[in-house]
Amino acid sequence: MTKKNWLLIILAVGLGAVYAIYFTDWFKPRTVRVFHISRNLRPQLQQGGVLPGLTFVLGHALQLTELKVVPLAAWQTNKNVLPLWHLVSASNSAPVKMFFYGQRIGGLKPAIPGDRPQPLATNTVYRLFVTAGKTTGQHDFEPGGKLPETK
Repeated sequence: MTKKNWLLIILAVGLGAVYAIYFTDWFKPRTVRVFHISRNLRPQLQQGGVLPGLTFVLGHALQLTELKVVPLAAWQTNKNVLPLWHLVSASNSAPVKMFFYGQRIGGLKPAIPGDRPQPLATNTVYRLFVTAGKTTGQHDFEPGGKLPETK
């Protein structure tokens, strides 16, 4: 082969590598898309830390390995803040696409045995961390926030 052929091969491989790195998701970390639905239910309905009006929805069904809720302000100053709700995988967890705050999820158990989800305060921002194997995600939410004013 001539020098020209080698140069063209190296150029083609280089362009392929640049395309794969910058225009595909092959080398980007996988993330979980999470959003929440908050219904304005009366606080009297809250039982044992479970807030029935706060639902988390994932982008697609996942086998979760860890789930954690922390107050955002406390987490920003101390990454080791005690979570209000912390579940870890006991074995293979059941695939989940949505769950309620404080819900028991098959295959997940409290990180500290016997621990229960703590009640959430209204008008406080929290962060939910979700882990499913090597895939991670996080979502900030505020339960019971003020409803937008209508005119």
